[in-house]
Amino acid sequence: MRRARDPSGPGGWVRPTAVAGQFYDADPDRLRAQVERYVDRATPRPDLGTPKAVIAPHAGFRYSGPTAGFAYRAIAPRRDTVTRVVLIGPAHRVRVPGVGVSTARAWATPLGEVPVDVDVVRSLLDHPSVVEADEAHASEHSLEVHLPFLMATLGPFSLVPLVVGHCPIPDVATVLRQVWGGDETLVVASTDLSHYHDDATARVLDRRTADAIVARDAGSLGPGDACGRVPVAGLLVAASWMGLDVHLLDLSTSADTEGPPERVVGYGSFALVPA
Repeated sequence: MRRARDPSGPGGWVRPTAVAGQFYDADPDRLRAQVERYVDRATPRPDLGTPKAVIAPHAGFRYSGPTAGFAYRAIAPRRDTVTRVVLIGPAHRVRVPGVGVSTARAWATPLGEVPVDVDVVRSLLDHPSVVEADEAHASEHSLEVHLPFLMATLGPFSLVPLVVGHCPIPDVATVLRQVWGGDETLVVASTDLSHYHDDATARVLDRRTADAIVARDAGSLGPGDACGRVPVAGLLVAASWMGLDVHLLDLSTSADTEGPPERVVGYGSFALVPA
């Protein structure tokens, strides 16, 4: 994974969709209607204030879409203020030695292209834990599945896509702090929770994980608790530095939608708001 190429240089390219038609509908009209339905059906939480960051799941929409809708319902009031989204999630398929950026000038979706904030990406390459990771981004779903929700909820924005592999949690936190920004910047951490337990066991494990996330107890999150454990833990550390509280919005499993109860995946949505 090279670090030399200038992401804003000539010959800029667009990262194509990898999981459209698999994790979510490839038809733009059906996709937008689906996302809007998930967001509209989520319970609003005006008592929490306006989130600076959210944590949301990244499975196929028919499984985790209703829970993801809670996170995006929470950020809907920021439609007129957010112009940049820092989107961070785990690398499932390709090893990344740190936090990996995309050198594309934009990411394609069925709803249109999302421009990458190439100036921010270039600045991040000065961080010792940040590397170019186009190979990992090419097939990764953990970031891509959030783009339709973000586009439908926020309107136009620029993207800072970060995929995390083997990286110390404090380093992830310092990367996030570097791009934290102000009201114009939203941070989204992507993770599912427990994997392939029976439904009753998963709900116990996921409640424990949710309690640790709400307590900002990054050290209590184990590898089996969440596939995006490291990105989430990094966000929790950064949230402690920046004075954010964490609130649970929704917990579910794939058995709540279409999955069999004998072998489920857990999902959670959380809002991080100023204390």
